[in-house]
Amino acid sequence: MRIYNKLVAHIFSMQRTDISKALEMWAPLDSAEDFDNVGWLYQSSNPDINGVLICHDALENVIEEAYQKNCEMIVCYHPILFNGLKRFDQTNYVARAIQKAISYNISIYAMHTALDKVIGGVSDLMAENLGLTKVSFLLSDSEKSGMGRIGYFKKPLDSKTFLERIQKTFKTPVIRHSNFTKNAIHKVAVLGGSGAFAIEEAIQQNADAYVTGDLKYHDFFKPQGQLLLADVGHFESERFTKNAIAKYLQEKFSNFAVNLSEINTNPVGYYPYGEE
Repeated sequence: MRIYNKLVAHIFSMQRTDISKALEMWAPLDSAEDFDNVGWLYQSSNPDINGVLICHDALENVIEEAYQKNCEMIVCYHPILFNGLKRFDQTNYVARAIQKAISYNISIYAMHTALDKVIGGVSDLMAENLGLTKVSFLLSDSEKSGMGRIGYFKKPLDSKTFLERIQKTFKTPVIRHSNFTKNAIHKVAVLGGSGAFAIEEAIQQNADAYVTGDLKYHDFFKPQGQLLLADVGHFESERFTKNAIAKYLQEKFSNFAVNLSEINTNPVGYYPYGEE
């Protein structure tokens, strides 16, 4: 039996396009990277919704959560449909999620790199939570769009204190990092998700450290002592995104049920640390 969401009794229903239009005022879809798959991934036959669920990844159990919470729409950060599907069967987690969304008539909308680039997006959230000041784009597309951010600590930190701060900020049990430099950490570059492609730019902008995720073995050689690389984990670098989307929609639609997913969809575990 579906769990009745108490908020629904005191709110108004609305059209799902009202939500998507509001999101696109913040994160226009044309700002996303060409390789990405953003916007509507699935639109159900019912355009009216009583609630929306905000999540990081629209996995099968998240679809079920949306159904139990009377949400006819999901806004996810990562697009569950990213690479093409050749067949729908129960052996594929993506197919299972989409099949469940279709069976429950739940629409799915993804933001991903559209939100990465805009002001107030993923990398801005990283910079804000780290306490960086004088923040600007690391790689800019325009005055209002770009990947990554770069800014300053009010007071320089030594390398060990810096790593302790980012571990506390991003709540990651393990930080993979390059060799310590002789420089104090003052100017810091950040980029949510997979950020190896911007290492050279961080060096060119004289960053003392660069915080991102998904670095490979040979990436750690690239700084050559010029900056400290810190891999806090893909999910961890984006951990503030879900709450930011929910806050934005709650401010736009104060009488509408905006729900945060309670499911941690991070697929990476840390032994022997376990879950956070």
